[in-house]
Amino acid sequence: MKSLKIALAQLSPCGGSDKNLERAVQACRAAADMGAHIIVFPEMFSCGYGVLNLERHEWAKYAQSVDGVYVRTLSQTARSLNLAAAVTLLEEREGAFCNTVVLIDCNGNRALRYAKVHTCDFAAEKYLSRGEGFGVCNLKTAAGEVKTGAMICYDREFPESARLLMLQGAELILVPNACPMEVNRLSQLRARAFENMVCIATCNYPDGVPDCNGRSSVFDGMAWKENGDMNILLADGGEGIFLACADMDALRKYRLSECCGDAYRRPALYKKISQESVLPVFVRPDARR
Repeated sequence: MKSLKIALAQLSPCGGSDKNLERAVQACRAAADMGAHIIVFPEMFSCGYGVLNLERHEWAKYAQSVDGVYVRTLSQTARSLNLAAAVTLLEEREGAFCNTVVLIDCNGNRALRYAKVHTCDFAAEKYLSRGEGFGVCNLKTAAGEVKTGAMICYDREFPESARLLMLQGAELILVPNACPMEVNRLSQLRARAFENMVCIATCNYPDGVPDCNGRSSVFDGMAWKENGDMNILLADGGEGIFLACADMDALRKYRLSECCGDAYRRPALYKKISQESVLPVFVRPDARR
């Protein structure tokens, strides 16, 4: 396949859902003009992550159905531009709320709906309904099909998230995000890409959005190559649409010859990992995600 051009829409939310939808449509058009094959938005771009700081009874006026105007309009936009998209929203479903990303293929079809599994239960996210698992889809793009999964922000802090996606065949993991991307969190993403031999593309909100600092990134998953650096994009803190070019054919070849991922695992020895935690959970009053 062609090299996959991934656009990261490191943009601030505008307030109301209508304005955010307008901004998302404009971002899709700009990304297509840049030659992108897929665009990724920050976490809950339909309303902005800060909405969760409101009282829970206020969330309903910002929430969207995955069959509603927000996702439907961006699906139509994706089809018209031959552009795949990772559309993020505060989802309302049967009276509950989820932190959701919907993957739309270049034909405007819904390929995957993923709700955040690891909600931040020490913060307002404790009132969200958790997702029930990780899925992978064959995402059609103008560059070809890519086996794609998603994590959302805090999910990246659990190695099991990316591991489960890799075991289902994921070549690309898209990560909508809303938090400070400092050296340790960037290192988490680098580690997830290295140990699973997957390309990981993360889109964060820019400077000026509370508790965010930009630094959206793409790690291509190939540590043992000529220059030895998997980081093919690291944005600054400013607003913008940042484009990375990921060589998926090279990654597929790499996965056939290198020893990470599923090559030498011993899952019979890992049963403890799948057991529910029995340790007490201590959280600092100022704990961040």
